[in-house]
Amino acid sequence: MPIATVNPANGETLKTFDPLTPDGIEQRLATAAAAFRTHRTTEFAERARLLRRAADLLEQDEQDIARTMTTEMGKPLAAARAEAAKCVKAMRWYADNAERLLADEHPADTDVKDSGADRALVRYRPLGPILAVMPWNFPLWQVVRFAAPALMAGNVGLLKHASNVPQTALYLEDLFRRAGYPEGCFQTLLVGSDAIEGILRDPRVAAATLTGSEPAGRSVAAIAGDEVKKTVLELGGSDPFVVMPSADVERAAATAVTARTQNNGQSCIAAKRFIVHTDVYEEFAERFVAAMAALTVGDPMDEGTDVGPLASERGRADLEELVDDAVGAGATARCGGGRPEGLDRGWYYLPTVLSGITPDMRIHREEAFGPVATLYRVESLQEAVDLANDSPFGLSSNVWTRDEEDVAGFVRDLEAGGVFVNGMTASHPALPFGGVKRSGYGRELSGHGIKEFCNATTVWRTGI
Repeated sequence: MPIATVNPANGETLKTFDPLTPDGIEQRLATAAAAFRTHRTTEFAERARLLRRAADLLEQDEQDIARTMTTEMGKPLAAARAEAAKCVKAMRWYADNAERLLADEHPADTDVKDSGADRALVRYRPLGPILAVMPWNFPLWQVVRFAAPALMAGNVGLLKHASNVPQTALYLEDLFRRAGYPEGCFQTLLVGSDAIEGILRDPRVAAATLTGSEPAGRSVAAIAGDEVKKTVLELGGSDPFVVMPSADVERAAATAVTARTQNNGQSCIAAKRFIVHTDVYEEFAERFVAAMAALTVGDPMDEGTDVGPLASERGRADLEELVDDAVGAGATARCGGGRPEGLDRGWYYLPTVLSGITPDMRIHREEAFGPVATLYRVESLQEAVDLANDSPFGLSSNVWTRDEEDVAGFVRDLEAGGVFVNGMTASHPALPFGGVKRSGYGRELSGHGIKEFCNATTVWRTGI
């Protein structure tokens, strides 16, 4: 795939970039290794000062970087601004909290006395240069939620971003440079996917984090495993959105629209499978379908647009294949189901709700990465749990109920990295984020995330 900015609203190639040469990659790896030797010794106060400065600069740049993201991958401009603002919030949160999150842990003397130690503690030390292989769908946020904790922990970052968001990738390197970070603390590697293996196998690279597709995750995990290097993977999702009889159906249906179509439906944690108890199925379906059909599809630079184009022509074709397979096997398109009229130049697809889904349809097992929802009717809580878990993915989940016994049952039994009750799945710097099953492993954000790329070092002392 060429490294290029291609506007998904009209298919126009705006700018192309040459990938780094082998010598260029070597230079950047050497610079990262040198930067780590210094950055790892800096005090938390200095790291926080730099990160706060980066946050201030990003806040000033919000309008410009939002337009860049919208141009490169098609999200509505308002959503792009919100993404930039979220990154600012996360940077400041880690600047304020990293020292506390990574403070030495002191076991009670009674717990370690049998070891012969006078004192013992656990200290979190950085690992080194971390390779981040990042996706295009949240081109700023996905990177910042790795970079902020990694830099605060004393690591340095090497970004291999998706090839269709090169200007956003270069902006991120420039942002940290302008904030005053020493050379090599955060670098963008404009390379194709064929260069990842060599970079990851380099002994100067300590670990890797990847957000992306399952095939990409498998590849990076296999290479890192062969090198015995730590990885964190956040892969696909097909999150269930369960609505039970006691739910506020009006609010659930309104939230369901946003949960499915945020970022033009191209979000791993978007609700994709809507599992509704028969007692409220008809009311929910009527409200949900009407609201999905009423969304405005169009130019993402237009402030009135709700849903912009998909990020690539291939992505739209993949979505069309899933919908056509389902409809051909008997599913009903309650709304949408095709391309909008009058938007022939871009990669647009109508918000769509499918009912009558059966297990033999591809969309029942595969992730639909676009504004397409599947609607299911169930008779009981247990049937809802079984259907929600009937997926190779386990990223997050949504549950709508006002019954505490329902909540307890779903929290106990849903196979997912998160259970959001009466609200939409979202990531927040104070809460761990990640999945189970084929949605990946490890956690980002919170104290759990910052410790993923640290060496939890036992310090045992006696005789001093």
